[in-house]
Amino acid sequence: MNRELENDLIIYKAESSIRKPARLISELLKNLFQSKDLAWRIFVRDISAQYRQSLLGIFWAFFPPIVTSLIFILLQSRNIISISETSIPYPVYVLIGTTLWQIFTDSLNAPLRATIAAKPFLVKIYFPHEALILSAFYLVVFNTLIRATIIIVVFVYFGIQPTWAILMAPFAILVLILIGMCLGLFLTPIGMLYSDISTSLPIFTQLLFFATPVVYNIPDRFPFSILNVINPVSPILTGIRDLMTVGYINNLNNFLIVAFVFLIASFIALIIYRVSLPIIIEKIGS
Repeated sequence: MNRELENDLIIYKAESSIRKPARLISELLKNLFQSKDLAWRIFVRDISAQYRQSLLGIFWAFFPPIVTSLIFILLQSRNIISISETSIPYPVYVLIGTTLWQIFTDSLNAPLRATIAAKPFLVKIYFPHEALILSAFYLVVFNTLIRATIIIVVFVYFGIQPTWAILMAPFAILVLILIGMCLGLFLTPIGMLYSDISTSLPIFTQLLFFATPVVYNIPDRFPFSILNVINPVSPILTGIRDLMTVGYINNLNNFLIVAFVFLIASFIALIIYRVSLPIIIEKIGS
């Protein structure tokens, strides 16, 4: 079923929008552009609610990466775990890694969280559904800017001298956000129907955390070295950390390949989200 908005009237058609891909893509881009104001209002509402209902407020943006970093720094300093030598002080390595990881997990959860939160409105009011994804993106970027202060403090405290390449780091972080939101978009239609997705996501991200060189160097021995090849987060996260600290990306080819693949995949995920959400809303509302 295809739903169109013409002259403020919603017209339902039996014909699927997938049969006209050019028109579908055109409407998708049009909705993304037209929903930016609505997305901003949703974002402002969510931010206000998030910090109004929290006793510690903005502190929670810093708490997870700092606590995780302190645990691994303590374990490494006590020789409880053995970490190969890093090119920068280990506390810097871990703090940057866990901060970037938190940005990724926020991005991964954002699409499903935003869509589920809007479920009561989705079954009653028609509005461009792309506004939810855009508002989720705004929220992730906002929290990313807050967490950037952790990296700034780390650089100052440990006396790390940044190179000019650090100016490229924000663009690389956008790629990391893109990957997280792309994966989250693919999961959202299923997550709207089955709560198992939102329940299992923390378990999945915890497993992926240990399969990603967040707190350790990239393994160079098989079979663990293969994780760096099949894990798309790995070359992006390590690439960002390289840009910030040593001034270049060690595995630039892998970084560019993953970025290009997920740029295409994100567009596909948006199309799936747009086509599937009206069907899901109909099932929820019935």
